[in-house]
Amino acid sequence: MRAAVVAVPLLDMLRYQHFLMARYWVPEYGTAENPEHFTFLRTYSPYHQVKAGTKYPAVFLTAGEHDTRVHALHARKMTAALQAASASDPSDRPVLLWVDREAGHGQGKPLHLRLRDVVDQRLFLMMQIVD
Repeated sequence: MRAAVVAVPLLDMLRYQHFLMARYWVPEYGTAENPEHFTFLRTYSPYHQVKAGTKYPAVFLTAGEHDTRVHALHARKMTAALQAASASDPSDRPVLLWVDREAGHGQGKPLHLRLRDVVDQRLFLMMQIVD
């Protein structure tokens, strides 16, 4: 894989329930406070699957500062983890973060902001896949 766009993601499945309204998702996802749930959550939590020395593709993560569903910390933590762990050349396969300081989860944005987001994501992908 050459590139990925990860938009308003839920990535730290061991701590997700401690932020915003995510505590209401415990019946669906489980909680790391339960030892059985912890084991299961740990096996697929994207944040906890980052491995040092791995050649990761270019990644563009996005978040909304005022997202009431998925806290922007998920994208921030994953960006930092990938940047620290990746063995890929960051000038060739960058790991980038865009936090929209005025947005939430993405719904209800005016057209010009939705267009800006799509253009940013498409340009990122084009920079990665077009030689």
